[in-house]
Amino acid sequence: MEYQVLGRSELTVSRVGLGCWAIGGHGWGPVDDSESLGAIRRALDLGINFFDTADVYGLGHSEEVLSRALGEERKQVVIATKFGVRIGENGRSYRDLSPDWLSKALEHSLRRLRLDCIPLYQIHHPASGISMEGTLEALDRYKDQGKIRYIGCSNFSVEELRLAQKGHRLESLQVAYNLVDRGIERDLLPYSKGLKMGVIAYSPLAQGLLSGKFDEKTKFSEDDVRSRSKYFVDGNLEANLRVVRELRQIAQSLGKTPAQVAIRWLIEHPSVASAIPGVKTARQVEENVGGVGWSLGRELRERLELGATFSSSPVSAPRSFT
Repeated sequence: MEYQVLGRSELTVSRVGLGCWAIGGHGWGPVDDSESLGAIRRALDLGINFFDTADVYGLGHSEEVLSRALGEERKQVVIATKFGVRIGENGRSYRDLSPDWLSKALEHSLRRLRLDCIPLYQIHHPASGISMEGTLEALDRYKDQGKIRYIGCSNFSVEELRLAQKGHRLESLQVAYNLVDRGIERDLLPYSKGLKMGVIAYSPLAQGLLSGKFDEKTKFSEDDVRSRSKYFVDGNLEANLRVVRELRQIAQSLGKTPAQVAIRWLIEHPSVASAIPGVKTARQVEENVGGVGWSLGRELRERLELGATFSSSPVSAPRSFT
């Protein structure tokens, strides 16, 4: 495994981490808890020490499964979780960054994760038009109290980062970034680099598209987030599949899988601290880890980038609680 220090923190994270949305059991089709437990334990065996979850993933179930799988090792690894997205009685998600909800959400996550201090606690999404100053002040207090070690954010724009960093320190930025979703290269990556923030790339495989396992005939059930994903909609799918075809050719020439090449392309970017592909099984973990320990090289990187498309939004996401 390869490791890197996250931002200016004292956290050293594996370059390939594990995204835990799917193991929450909601939004990704059928999920078996026993498979999830095995996947997390296999990740530990392979040197993964960075696990990203959120309180809204399965309404806490993801955090509980992660804690159970890690056991006592949960105190030795880097666990990141997020708050700020809630599910209403109508089943729709909404954003709540109020200090009152933060207090409750933090205590719930600490209990589910069975931790006294969360290594990285992240604002899941900014709330448009609402000042975050009270929330940031509360986060700083909980950090001073030892309940949070470092504060991070997810899905922030440059302007939102600029406002949030006034008088506060956000150590990491989590954003969607992959070969077919590269809008953050325009301004967000350079800006976060200037702040010495650690960038955590979610959806490194474009929700599985870059694994090479799907084609234009692929259909997802209505309860699967990919049925509404920007990566799979008709307007984008054709162009994205051209990138997948190039990935397959390069992967074959290297004796790798398309997923491994896509992950390698991502973590070779100097601004990216860790990529966090989501998984359901131990086999997926093993494949993802094959993205470390080798070099893609300039020529192959340029071949991939030549055919890759840029997204129109630097922080666009498939759903509001990605």
